Amino acid sequence: MSATAGLAALAALAAAALAAERHLTVAVLALLLLAVCARAPRWPVYVAGALIPAGFLLLVSPVVGNVGYDELWQGPRVPVLGELDVTSEELELAALQALRLAAVGLAFAAYAVLLDHDRLVQAARFARRSVLAVALATRLVPTLERDARGYAEALRGRGVYVDGVRGRATLLAPLAAGALERALNLAEAMEARGYGGAQPTRLPRTPWTPRDRALVGAAAGLTILAFLWL
Repeated sequence: MSATAGLAALAALAAAALAAERHLTVAVLALLLLAVCARAPRWPVYVAGALIPAGFLLLVSPVVGNVGYDELWQGPRVPVLGELDVTSEELELAALQALRLAAVGLAFAAYAVLLDHDRLVQAARFARRSVLAVALATRLVPTLERDARGYAEALRGRGVYVDGVRGRATLLAPLAAGALERALNLAEAMEARGYGGAQPTRLPRTPWTPRDRALVGAAAGLTILAFLWL
């Protein structure tokens, strides 16, 4: 599958989740994106990164919100925030917003770990430098996660076990040093390939298949359907 077609599909699913007004529709889209993320190695780490903020929003939003009249719980009055209470309308709105945030987070997780960012940069017709910057920034998260896992395994082989927040905090220094060294190597590789020059090297373009075109058409149809009827 073309990376561009995959990006279009993920963008369409995220846009549909943001536009849809029904809880069931957004939940189905989130589950679909979860199934897509499950194809990636080490997918629980990235899924947790998408679902934890959504769960926090679901817990906090009804308490600090001030929507509706069907009161389910009345709490104390807090300066600045006012009276803390929970209404059924706030719960419904918080659930919808949490599902939307989870769907968008899962779409970004799938984009970060499943798509070929080199192909995306190659397919860009304009603003190639901006696309390259976004691709490099996106690739940083999986790279750091892989490096951290490698450091932890190396330390385990020496009898040192990395557990808890304090133990993982000891990995920050080698991760930062590795990231800086990788940035220098990347800059040298880009210079060697003529980036920014008159005739830089390019990857051969991957031709689109009928499946890619059908996927892009389905993504466009889903986006229109979400804004009009879902």
